[in-house]
Amino acid sequence: QVQLVESGGGLVQAGGSLRLSCAASGRTFSSYAMGWFRQAPGKEREFVAAISWSGGSTYYADSVKGRFTISRDNAKNTVYLQMNSLKPEDTAVYYCAADIGYSGSYGGGYDYWGQGTQVTVSS
Repeated sequence: QVQLVESGGGLVQAGGSLRLSCAASGRTFSSYAMGWFRQAPGKEREFVAAISWSGGSTYYADSVKGRFTISRDNAKNTVYLQMNSLKPEDTAVYYCAADIGYSGSYGGGYDYWGQGTQVTVSS
């Protein structure tokens, strides 16, 4: 069992930055690939970024490539999402998820999900 708790969301102006964190419980964190997803009001959940268990492989949605960076610290059981050059269309609830495989952008392949953190970007 893995429990995930996101933090770091908030209100920021367009062009600004935020760093989201996702703290995981359990001693097997380093066995899981991790992903970030988001869901805006009235829209379906969408993939944002994923990282392999070692951190050696990352994958991004085209909409965030070059602006967002996913990273992880296995010693701290934490995965991060650095978000730069934020746009109003990035406004959403952001979720982290853990995957014993490496499902990448396929949300259905993830085993555990956090409760989400709200990110609001004002224009």
